Amino acid sequence: MAVIVGEVIIADFHPLNAVFLTLERFGALLSEGWVLKTLAFAIMVGSVMALIERSGGVNGLVHELSVKRSWVKSKRGALMPSFIAGIVVFIESSITSLVAGAIGRPFCDRHGISRAKLAFVCDSTSAPVCSLIPLNGWGALLLGLIGGQITAGLIAGESATWLVQSIAFNFYAFMALIVTFIAIWYEIDIGPMRHAAIIPPEIECEDAKGDLGLFLWPMVWMIGGVIVLMLITGGGDIFKGSGSTSIFYTLLITLALMWGYYRFKNALTTTEFFASAMAGARTMTPIAMILLFAFAIGGVSSDMEVGQYLASFIGDYLPSAYLAGAIFVLAAIIAFATGTSWGTFSIMLPIAVPLAVGLDAPVALAMGAVISGGVFGDHCSPISDTTIISAMASGCSVQEHTRTQLPYALIAAVFSLILFIGFGIFLS
Repeated sequence: MAVIVGEVIIADFHPLNAVFLTLERFGALLSEGWVLKTLAFAIMVGSVMALIERSGGVNGLVHELSVKRSWVKSKRGALMPSFIAGIVVFIESSITSLVAGAIGRPFCDRHGISRAKLAFVCDSTSAPVCSLIPLNGWGALLLGLIGGQITAGLIAGESATWLVQSIAFNFYAFMALIVTFIAIWYEIDIGPMRHAAIIPPEIECEDAKGDLGLFLWPMVWMIGGVIVLMLITGGGDIFKGSGSTSIFYTLLITLALMWGYYRFKNALTTTEFFASAMAGARTMTPIAMILLFAFAIGGVSSDMEVGQYLASFIGDYLPSAYLAGAIFVLAAIIAFATGTSWGTFSIMLPIAVPLAVGLDAPVALAMGAVISGGVFGDHCSPISDTTIISAMASGCSVQEHTRTQLPYALIAAVFSLILFIGFGIFLS
């Protein structure tokens, strides 16, 4: 709807011209190599995740951390495996929450820790970590959105370089992890968390052991492949490498290696492998469509000079030094209301970048504010998928999880806002 309305305005409200403009825009997008690679990457990530889960790789990780290497001896230690798993399993936020929850439940019940505290740890390490280590669907989305701004001529350089710079300013993700670690280490319960229900331990049964290698090797191939290909495409300089090309070919190579390795380990038959891969790809198809529409919205916003208008409108009231703080708050409100950080990125990045350029404010800081605000709003929203999955994986209600984690999230957000304002003043 946004694309169509924008094209109608660009076409001076001539319906037929608007139709032609819309078709031309999507045709131009689908002829861009980086767009096709980004869409393919988003879909292939779904295949990889489905294969790891179906083969028993996730079960293998859970068994290794929760059974074979059980180092938990205190309340502090009961939550640390989930916190560590939330950082290590950065490839997809839903898997992060599921794995961290599965690992932590028996430990929390045994040591008298509420499931709400576990859900808080799961949620606080899923989206924040995925946004800090974007070798995942988050990276594909952000690289694509930043690439759209480069294509529009608003900024110059490589999308991967801009993404790395913006991650350095992803203050909320850093603060959320710090607050979570402090809450675990010092056993701090504040607000509603003090009254969260504690579930007595159940009779444990032997879980499926799976195979840890089925999880670890695909992670190694993906991480190593991206690093190697970034170096190759950048002529030895990883910051000059092509992010979309590196990620696309890394996923292709990973899927091929997974097929050979899974067949060697008899984890999946060839039929099961391709069926699981297709099922996983289907789950990511809507994300690929959102990406495509987001690219189109970015083009429409650029043609309509939305950023320049907002810059001229806000410039009289908002000094450039405070722009990042304002973007952080606005992105948080949108993400909380919609329950999606990805949707917030798609809406806010095409607006924040032209706004920063127009006000001569630090562009990377504005990008970091969009990412931080999206993660914060998504973290707190009761209709967010990560909020719901974290509560489900931990065994507590969504309402309890939302209430109990909000004070911790607000503390991290306040410190983040102070940092955005402080860096905005310093860099401006």
